[in-house]
Amino acid sequence: MGFIKEKLTSAEMGKLWVTYMGNSMSKRVLSYYFQHVEDQDIKKIVENALNISESILQEIKKIFIEESFPLPIGFTDEDVNINAPRLFSDEFYLHYLKYAGKAGLSIYSIAVPIMTREDIRDFFINALNSTVNLINEVNYALMAKGYLIKPPHIPTPEKVDFIKKQNYLNGFMGIVRPLNALEITQLYTNIENNVTSKALLIGFSQVATNEQIQEFFIRGKEITNKHIENCSQYLNKENLPAAPLLDHLVSTSTISPFSDKLMLAHKIDMFSMKIRTYGNGMSFSGRHDLGGMYARFVKDIALYVEDAANIMIDHGWMEQPPEAADRDDLASN
Repeated sequence: MGFIKEKLTSAEMGKLWVTYMGNSMSKRVLSYYFQHVEDQDIKKIVENALNISESILQEIKKIFIEESFPLPIGFTDEDVNINAPRLFSDEFYLHYLKYAGKAGLSIYSIAVPIMTREDIRDFFINALNSTVNLINEVNYALMAKGYLIKPPHIPTPEKVDFIKKQNYLNGFMGIVRPLNALEITQLYTNIENNVTSKALLIGFSQVATNEQIQEFFIRGKEITNKHIENCSQYLNKENLPAAPLLDHLVSTSTISPFSDKLMLAHKIDMFSMKIRTYGNGMSFSGRHDLGGMYARFVKDIALYVEDAANIMIDHGWMEQPPEAADRDDLASN
């Protein structure tokens, strides 16, 4: 008797679908970056990232064909104009790859434990490993070229200690303790993500062809800037440095390399990922004021993503993920 491969579970369908959509977008973004990169070290890293996206797309396409699963449209060559003038500097590509790579790591690492088919689990393990290696390359390049602002240094503890008073959790009033290492880490990584996100939004707002979408990107830039300022204030109060803005890495071009559909979907994806990173920030913060700040941030982002989704739906751009059967509808027919 031959081996019968199990059907895809809902988790496998969902994770493969979202990975295909994300990498079909990445392929178009990175193909444009590759067309406009002069630094040979950075060009090699962009090319590696592009090859990873193309490999992931081919692997998922093969799985979907075997499963008679309709291939998503995602994003095509019509969504990119690789000959449009340069919109970002070479340095920005490194910051972008770290920013987007974190999103990939989040999707792939969460997928691995819930994949029950061995071939699908192996696929996500390979995607995860490729992305880890890519981020390592990016970090080495950022450090070698002097572009990386490291997380702040704090004193090494002299001994093991225990929390003795409830005021350790204070933030709004009373005795407020200094930030701990976990809280500093979350502030740092959220600022790092947001300075890249803001630069991307500046570029997108310059080149968007639809006025409503252009205004939407400007709104996203203002939200992101507010979040950067709030997080930076906490570090600055402790005389700790925050990652600098990357606004200067955006050119003055107003000719779009990407379709409005791609740019809007990109911000939905990356703003949705912010909800997860802010949730992490909340879970790792013992101080009430930090928890409250992240809760406000999540509300800001949730409203923004919902508005973006409505624009996508209005334009007929939002593909529907696989969903459960509607038993009530089936019964009525």
